[in-house]
Amino acid sequence: MKAITRRDALAACIAVLGAGIGLPAASAASAGGRGQRFAFADPSVPEGFLLDGKPYQIRSGELHPARIPRSHWLQRIRMAKAMGMNTIAIYVMWNHHEVRPGEFDFSTGNRDLVHFIKLCAREGLHVYLRPGPYVCAEWDLGGLPAWLLRHPDVRLRDANDSIYMEAARRYIERLAQLVRPLMFDRGGPVIMVQVENEYASFGADANYLPAIRKIWEDAGIAGPFSISDGLQQIQKAQTYLPGAALGLDGDTDFAAARKVTGGAPVWVGEGYPGWLTHWGEKFATGDYRDTLRMLMRERVSFNLYVIHGGTNFGWSAGANAKGDGSNFEPSITSYDYGAPINERGAPTAQYHDLRRMIQDALGKPLPAIPAPPPTLSFEPVKTTPTGSVWNALPAAIATERPQPMELLSGQTTGVILYRSSLAPDQAGKLRIDGLHDEALVLVDGQRLGSLSRVAAAKMPDSLALPPAAAARRLDILVFPYGRVNYGKYMSDRKGIVGKVTLEGREILNWDAFGLPLDAANLGQIRAAKPGQDGLLHSASFTISKPADTFLDMSAWGLGLVWVNGQLLGRHSSLGPQTRLYCPGEWLRAGENHIVVFDMYAKPGLTIAGVSESDTEKYSKT
Repeated sequence: MKAITRRDALAACIAVLGAGIGLPAASAASAGGRGQRFAFADPSVPEGFLLDGKPYQIRSGELHPARIPRSHWLQRIRMAKAMGMNTIAIYVMWNHHEVRPGEFDFSTGNRDLVHFIKLCAREGLHVYLRPGPYVCAEWDLGGLPAWLLRHPDVRLRDANDSIYMEAARRYIERLAQLVRPLMFDRGGPVIMVQVENEYASFGADANYLPAIRKIWEDAGIAGPFSISDGLQQIQKAQTYLPGAALGLDGDTDFAAARKVTGGAPVWVGEGYPGWLTHWGEKFATGDYRDTLRMLMRERVSFNLYVIHGGTNFGWSAGANAKGDGSNFEPSITSYDYGAPINERGAPTAQYHDLRRMIQDALGKPLPAIPAPPPTLSFEPVKTTPTGSVWNALPAAIATERPQPMELLSGQTTGVILYRSSLAPDQAGKLRIDGLHDEALVLVDGQRLGSLSRVAAAKMPDSLALPPAAAARRLDILVFPYGRVNYGKYMSDRKGIVGKVTLEGREILNWDAFGLPLDAANLGQIRAAKPGQDGLLHSASFTISKPADTFLDMSAWGLGLVWVNGQLLGRHSSLGPQTRLYCPGEWLRAGENHIVVFDMYAKPGLTIAGVSESDTEKYSKT
């Protein structure tokens, strides 16, 4: 099989071959250079694709720029290449690039998508672009912007909802401006674009996927296009996009899939060498050796999901749940995923096994394996309380019943406090219906207890409130995990979305206080006088030279960690993750500052820096 050179990747053209297999016609135009062509193949070609008229096996490894520090992009790309990949698959998270409606960022930090794609091309690799608008990916709301949930009646992923479709069109058109020069038919490395993701697992509207594809076409992207889905789901929903390559997620029944496509390419859109981990679970592992051995033997194209996962920095981690929102399972901050390349960019045992298989099948040596970035450790440092949410509340929003943060104030991140008054005779079982996601409940400033929607928390469904001689103040501070990213439940607003009742009687007349925990809000809290719960804790550590590290949070409760103003993500005593990855690019020689928001932790806890992740530590025990 012909190796792809840098010149190959940057000088190409697209030709979708439709003769006899029901695919839409597409013209082939030379892009200069050697004038290569990438095309869909006849069903008799097991690879599914052609390069310059010859069978071409896509060997793709999935990397997400949004989950990788920019300074480590090239090392991760080279790690994939050294494992035998000729293509990099990229999810583009819409909400990572359009944080506020109409305000796009495709240039700063790890949002510089064009730079990442050009790095792939520089290494002689093709790119398989997976831009959504929905991606799943264990990412908050599956990549859809949470600000869409400010509209009470919005129907996400619905071709007939004008709010959603207008926003999706704006996003795709902006992204298409960047992608057009990078397409294969224009001399770029992008060989194929996925239309949406796993739609059959959500809906059955046959018009939706064609509507999304048409936005791309109207924006000047002619394809080739693909979709990715579970075989059983797409057979049931009948939402195959005519003319698109079908990537199977976790399935290898190619013969059955070809009956769906009518002859368009069928390949492994997502092959799983690892798996995701939720809070409260054991770390997931995987073994893709047998499947990869078969794919290489039969020359079937594939995409490893993921070859390297990275980290759910900030608020980006998603969650899973049943179709009614129950059995809520939030994803941990690490996206190690049990992948061949671990969270800090080092090869695992599976990496070496899969690399050896590919090298043997190709019959030629692969590039040398790059060294992982250096790591450091530092001794435990003691934290001190520097602020409290109770002493830095904004103006109250009056509401008869609790409402989710998105509808009350448009808030999409942070915590929210609900406050009401109780008469002396009000007592009994306190329940919160529609709690999203964990609540710290206080009466007159004293902790009554906690309630949680998280299945693994195994908390009671109510708290006992004793009677009192006088009126009391009821406070409910709600901490959100990530929004549901998969399945039919896609309106996962945060805060309280139902009723609060005491002994079956609804409590009315509330004040709500939104605390987004952004830079401005965080500064106000740090300046406030510490309280008893919901504290900010601060510490500093000194290093001589920046390098990656992991903050040991094993003694802490539930909250968030910032280092030098960068939000690493959530920590939780549910485990299994106890160490949060901190990239060296966020550190500096000399003094570095840590800020922790924790719902429960008392003053004086310590934080240490360690050089290994949880998964590396456990693999040695």
